[in-house]
Amino acid sequence: MPWKVCLSDIDYGPEELARVTEVLRSKWLSMGDVTREFEARFADFLGVRHAFLVANGTAALHLANLAVGVGPEDEVIVPSLTFVATANASVYCGATPVFADIVGPHDLNVSPEDIRAKITGRTKAITVVHYGGYPADMDAICAIAREHNLKIIEDAAHAPGATWKGRMAGTIGDVGCFSFFSNKNLVTGEGGAVVTNNDDYAEQIRLMRSHGMTSLSYDRHKGHAFSYDVIRLGYNYRATEITAALACVQLEKLPRLNKRRAELASEYRECLSRIDGIEIPFSTHPGCSAHHLMAILLPIGTDRAQLMATLRDQGIQTSIHYPPIHKFSAFASSPRVESRLQQTECVATREMTIPLHPLLVEADVHSVGDTLHSCLDSDRERQ
Repeated sequence: MPWKVCLSDIDYGPEELARVTEVLRSKWLSMGDVTREFEARFADFLGVRHAFLVANGTAALHLANLAVGVGPEDEVIVPSLTFVATANASVYCGATPVFADIVGPHDLNVSPEDIRAKITGRTKAITVVHYGGYPADMDAICAIAREHNLKIIEDAAHAPGATWKGRMAGTIGDVGCFSFFSNKNLVTGEGGAVVTNNDDYAEQIRLMRSHGMTSLSYDRHKGHAFSYDVIRLGYNYRATEITAALACVQLEKLPRLNKRRAELASEYRECLSRIDGIEIPFSTHPGCSAHHLMAILLPIGTDRAQLMATLRDQGIQTSIHYPPIHKFSAFASSPRVESRLQQTECVATREMTIPLHPLLVEADVHSVGDTLHSCLDSDRERQ
């Protein structure tokens, strides 16, 4: 259906078209100079030593788990309130995801206290998700990791450009992962990136991204190599030059687009503060957010499905971020799935995501707020 206010939208223009056209005219579509250009620029933007463009954010997470040594018999502590790829990436390595609770309704990031409580002798790593673009408490999590000699993987899919005490999200742990999916802050359709300051991890990621080969097709195309060896197990997680071209332009726009997201989020907070019963997470968050999601918590007792259907009928698109992973059938038999994550389950029944993207205008924000207010008032009258 045609949405009056859609959940996400993409700021694409003639710049993206021009860069993609250049790639098509070059007739070299696999990884090459444009990929290397983006990787250098993304590393510089984040202030990190190494950045690798990959096929998608899930590939980034898989490579990160492998790079830090996650394998069979290991456990990786992950939040349950995230997209399933965060946990799947550990499972791909033969490890067991151990789900940790969130801080609470005011902070939907993973709880450092519950991370500590879930550590066992088999724990290898902690995967931190910066929910909605708001950095998790990396001071506390890094202290726990140092104390127990654990690796930290940052799932920064929501957080390109976000900072925690002056440090870019994705660069604080051992390896950082980004997604450039169609609803993200930096959009290439599919695509992602892995970043690290560790030279050994970087070399592993470089090899694993392309079948463990010592040279790429582009090296041979340019005459820099004539053959190759395969020196470890690898994967086909390569990106394309088209993806890299889009990423280069989007990276230039990212600071402006994030700034616009922040302005709209502030407008939403003021607008929604007038609606009784709605809670807005991260209202006192100390970091600098990328404002990927506008997540709200509905009044207790609200029929969320009915509300979302009513908003849909009025042209307003909404979503849920996220159904908790530990409740999915695929994870029900996992040996370390907790029977209950109290804060996660409480929040998950009330969370609703409303539209937030850089192409919104203030009138859209107020339309969403006014419609939501009206729907909730009508619901109260029926009760």
